[in-house]
Amino acid sequence: MGVLGDLFQAVVRLFSGGGAPPARSEVPAKPTRQQRPPVQQPQEQRHHRRKTPDDLSVPSKKPFEKQSLPQTRREGDRLPEQNQINQHNEHYVVLRAEATREGDLMAQCYRQSHEAYQQGQGALAKELSEKGGEHKRRMERLNAEAGAWIFRENNLDSKPGEVDLHGLYVKEAVMYAEGAIDKAQRRGDSEIRLIVGKGLHSDGQVAKIKPALEELMKRRGLPADTDPDNAGLLVVRLR
Repeated sequence: MGVLGDLFQAVVRLFSGGGAPPARSEVPAKPTRQQRPPVQQPQEQRHHRRKTPDDLSVPSKKPFEKQSLPQTRREGDRLPEQNQINQHNEHYVVLRAEATREGDLMAQCYRQSHEAYQQGQGALAKELSEKGGEHKRRMERLNAEAGAWIFRENNLDSKPGEVDLHGLYVKEAVMYAEGAIDKAQRRGDSEIRLIVGKGLHSDGQVAKIKPALEELMKRRGLPADTDPDNAGLLVVRLR
């Protein structure tokens, strides 16, 4: 249609409310920023050296520390820890505890028997006295068993002519000492060494066995002296 056709189409668009589509404004493109390569932070340089045979060797242990060996016991001495072990043995402790209980019951029966007698109850007094006698016999039997056990255990490794009396009551210690002296005299020994202890574990830390044995030696006319190097050892000369 030429020019007239173009003009006609322009008029139609004008009256129809339409207009020529606005030209799209082109936003100028932002200049692209030239990206810089990332700056690498300097890393800690680790120098890896080749391991030598020294590096592969097993770390040396601490120098050997010389342990102190227990001192060799002197003649007549006994390792104190063994004595303590024996005296704290459950069997021994139970025997002594039962004997003590029987002794308490014995004393109670005798006391009640005395009170009953004073009140004119002769039959009851006799019954309580007999019951007290039963407790006494049981006490003596238990103490005898405990004494025999501790004496045997303490003297398992004793030297000839050496007797350990730890853990015994005074009467028991005197009895075992007399038996040991009689045997030594029959063998013809010149002396016997009695380990009596220093009384450190006695009530009030006062020795009880040693004075009793010293009195025994006086009655038997046997010279006895304390070992100059061991206050818990009594040396008895037999001839």
